[in-house]
This record gives sequence, structure tokens and C-alpha cells, in this order.
Amino acid sequence: MIYLKTEDEIELLRAANQLVAQTLTEVGKAVRPGVTTAELNTIADTFIRDHGAVPTFKGFPNPYGGPFPGSICTSVNDVVVHGVPGDSVILKDGDIISVDCGTLLNGFCGDSCYTFRVGEVAPEVQHLLDTTKAALYKGIEAAIVGHRIGDIGYAVQSHCEAQGYGVVREFVGHGIGREMHEDPQVPNYGQRGSGKQMRNGLCIAIEPMITMGTRDVYMMPDRWTIRTRDGKPAAHFEHTIALHNGKADILSSFAAIEQLGL
Repeated sequence: MIYLKTEDEIELLRAANQLVAQTLTEVGKAVRPGVTTAELNTIADTFIRDHGAVPTFKGFPNPYGGPFPGSICTSVNDVVVHGVPGDSVILKDGDIISVDCGTLLNGFCGDSCYTFRVGEVAPEVQHLLDTTKAALYKGIEAAIVGHRIGDIGYAVQSHCEAQGYGVVREFVGHGIGREMHEDPQVPNYGQRGSGKQMRNGLCIAIEPMITMGTRDVYMMPDRWTIRTRDGKPAAHFEHTIALHNGKADILSSFAAIEQLGL
């Protein structure tokens, strides 16, 4: 069932998502060669709890195995999503790292992801990042009252596949509210005019997961980490939005990250 939010609920969602934005900014400041993903996880966990919220990823159940051990997902290079933070994962110059973060604040969830550069990256990697971030905003532009969920997926897919990139099918965006994952699912692929019709009060997370090579992925033995089958890098950007006065209102933010040039 799709749960449409009231004006007051949208503002609570905005507060949770702004905290995610602040957390991602704090993590981004620490992204550099030699840093471990465990250190980034500690920064995020401390920041979220110090601001009166709970990291929603910590302990999140897994139908294939144990609960998620981290407070953020840290996905490096060919890891598409759900990378587990650890002391053994040390960032190096030229890497990219997608940091996915969720919070629960005053009963409502925030969820956003940003892919950071570690030092200087290759031009082709930068192009992947630019294309994936642009695809996110293409998807957001398609989120209009009266349009359908498939319009979002079509916008993302057509933009990325035109550049020769793969669009991951196995993992999708989602509704969000009191629960981190609610109906409807929001795929990054689809056909115009297909799927559920969008209405005011709909709150969803749009999150393109785009690969430099083929779209094929596989799961690591930890039952969380998802990697590209061909070992090529992947990028992931995510915003939470509300359908508000007929169009998308972005509740999360990359503004502080971008101002810092991260």
C-alpha cells in the first residue's frame, strides 16, 4: 500500500533527510587516501547519534543472512551497493566510494547516497559519476503529479544507456516514510506511462545505480556486498523527494558537499 504523506509529515521527512545530508558532508570531509571505511562509519554513527537520531542501516535485517553491521554502506569502486565498512578496506588515490546513509529522526526516515572521489580519478570514472548524478536529476524531473513511476525509470535508463553504461536491475529506489523501505518500488529502468500514477504526498527515494560496463552483478559471501560481474566501477547517487504542489520537492541535499568540491 502506498502511504501519501501530509504537509507535517513531509517536514519531518525533510528534517531526517537534512541530517543525512549533513552526515554525508562530514563523511565526505574525511574521504582521502589511507582512510579506512571503518573510520568513515564511526564518523557517521557518532554524528547521527549526536544529533538525536538513529542510523537506520545499523542492524537492518537481511533475508539472506545476518543483520547489516555498519551504520552506513561504503561501496568502493566495483561495489555497487551495500558495501560493509571495515578496517581492511583502505581507500587509495583514484578510488571512488559511494556512501549510502539513512537516519530515523522523530519517527521518520532519511535516505541519500553520494559517490565521492578519493584524490584524483581517471577521466572515464569522472564521466561515470557525472552521468549518474545527472541521471538522478533527470529522474527527479520526471516525478510529476499525474505521471507514472515508469517515467522516472525511463528518464534514468535512457540517459545512462545513451552513454553506454549499464543500469542495475536487481536493486531499485523505494517509497519512504516511517519505514525506510515502503511502497512503491522505483526502478531505474522502465517505459513511459507504466507503473503507479504519482500523486501529491508521495515520498520516494530515487537512486540510480549505474555501471561502467555491463549491468550484471553478483553477491559476495558476506551476503551484503554487491559487485559488478566484470569488475568495472559503479556509481550511486540518491535523493529522497516528496511530490508537493504537483512536482518534486527534494528533501535531501548535496549542496554542502558540492560547495566543498567533494
